Amino acid sequence: MSEKSDKQQQPLVSVRGLVNRFGSQTIHDQLDLDIFPREIIGVVGGSGTGKSVLLRSIVGLRRPTGGSVKVFGKELENLSTEQRSEMERRFGVLFQGGALFSSLTVLENIALPLIEHAGLSRDDAEHLAKMKVALTGLPPEAGDKYPSMLSGGMVKRAALARALALDPDILFLDEPTADLDPIGAAAFDQLIATLRDALGLSVFLVTHDLDTLYAICDRVAVLSQKRVLVADDLQTVSNTDNEWIQAYFHGPRGRAASGQHALNPEPN
Repeated sequence: MSEKSDKQQQPLVSVRGLVNRFGSQTIHDQLDLDIFPREIIGVVGGSGTGKSVLLRSIVGLRRPTGGSVKVFGKELENLSTEQRSEMERRFGVLFQGGALFSSLTVLENIALPLIEHAGLSRDDAEHLAKMKVALTGLPPEAGDKYPSMLSGGMVKRAALARALALDPDILFLDEPTADLDPIGAAAFDQLIATLRDALGLSVFLVTHDLDTLYAICDRVAVLSQKRVLVADDLQTVSNTDNEWIQAYFHGPRGRAASGQHALNPEPN
């Protein structure tokens, strides 16, 4: 997906003038950001820049102090409870750690939103849940296991399967490769890219992982100075004249990620 064709489309999510305060502390001030159809946008920034707070503001888990969040052309704040619930079914969210219910099996975790929000019977929900398990590359036997019985990478995939349960238009991922080894993280990145291509998803990805940015992100948004400092393709962002950006993208880890990607470019 080219940057030019991307920007000719209407955004699925449009954030304008966002303000988030916690007591006397202002996290975001006049923050603007768009999410376009079928793009993977990576959101980065130093500690305390409010990356996860931005995600929660967009998906409706936090009421911003000010500004507007339009999703699919509609202002979240103006929706009735029923309309908001309908809207939120079009989001899939993967939180840090997976946030699976420990007392439920993987299949039961995935089936739960299908039963609660789509009104499916338990049998139908679990049938669909098995399809989601397969979609995320988990072996069929993983469905009958509890989260504590799975490796970290398998828990991530199970949580992703649950996020995909209601066939969302947008996936929101909060540090999805955290706690994964490099091989597991690379495999998860490629799974996200494959799902985007196969299902036509948009993906909003909060990450610290430079390899993820180089491997799969169409655009990168940098949070700094309480706003989005720049949101553009990786080359444009990495060349931005800003101290944090230069240290992040051109420090030792940034050079290593860039060099590795140059040696192993992703297929188009």
